[in-house]
Amino acid sequence: MTAHVDAGSRQFPPRPIVAVGAVIIDGDRVVLVKRGREPLKGEWSLPGGAVEIGETLGAAVVREVREETCLDIAVGPVIEVLDRIRPDVAGRIEYHYVIVDYLCRVRGGTAACGSDAEAVQWVERTDLTRYSITAGVAAVIEKAFGASPYSFGFQAK
Repeated sequence: MTAHVDAGSRQFPPRPIVAVGAVIIDGDRVVLVKRGREPLKGEWSLPGGAVEIGETLGAAVVREVREETCLDIAVGPVIEVLDRIRPDVAGRIEYHYVIVDYLCRVRGGTAACGSDAEAVQWVERTDLTRYSITAGVAAVIEKAFGASPYSFGFQAK
């Protein structure tokens, strides 16, 4: 039996929620956000969120990044597709996301805390362990750093 929640809630969803994430890289730095709401409230992660009805994946990445970081980005290729399934203490599925992470670069703006984040930070690759990111997020970031920007159609700045 699942908990009854309104149709707009992301908690205890009747089916997985499609979401996007942005691995925004500049040299040896990546953008991290401190989550402003559940799931992972207060934890550092990649910017991103749920895709809205009628929205393309690319448009969702651009919107979510703007909302959380105030940055304007160019969206590159998919880096990873993964599940984030989080049960509650009783074992019921409290959150279930299917996340499509994209390699991105900044086109404009200055990183600043937006409406959906407690904080935003450019983080040096060598400093990532200081931010207690999940192993999954770390793996996606490393995969993005290992990808050549030229193989994805990005041009030099």
